[in-house]
Amino acid sequence: MTTSLRLSLFPSEYAVCQLPPDTDFPSWVRGGELLSLTRTADELSIVCLSSLVPADVKAEYGWRAIKVLGSLDFSLVGVLAHLTDSLAKAGVSIFALSTFDTDYILVKSNTIDRTIDALRKAGYEWIQE
Repeated sequence: MTTSLRLSLFPSEYAVCQLPPDTDFPSWVRGGELLSLTRTADELSIVCLSSLVPADVKAEYGWRAIKVLGSLDFSLVGVLAHLTDSLAKAGVSIFALSTFDTDYILVKSNTIDRTIDALRKAGYEWIQE
């Protein structure tokens, strides 16, 4: 895997929320550059703008989202592995998401400078959107 991929940092802060698995999709879930709802037998997990989360919802706040720019072909191997390995070596914990087109990683706001530095050193290009 080459490291010629371009990355973009979203300006907003995100939360990762957990609700019971049988919960209907909440009405407060909307908007933002990134929104993810994942239901499993164990939980309904939501990634959304921090500002949208009601006070009574179990949530982990303070995440920033990084997007791998462009559409990634399903045959590509090691995209997330290279990103996560580069960040693990820098001591940065991540929360990863993938869509049909691309990958996203969320990192805690207090690690953003270390994250950007580590990924630049790993050969990634940062783009302002």
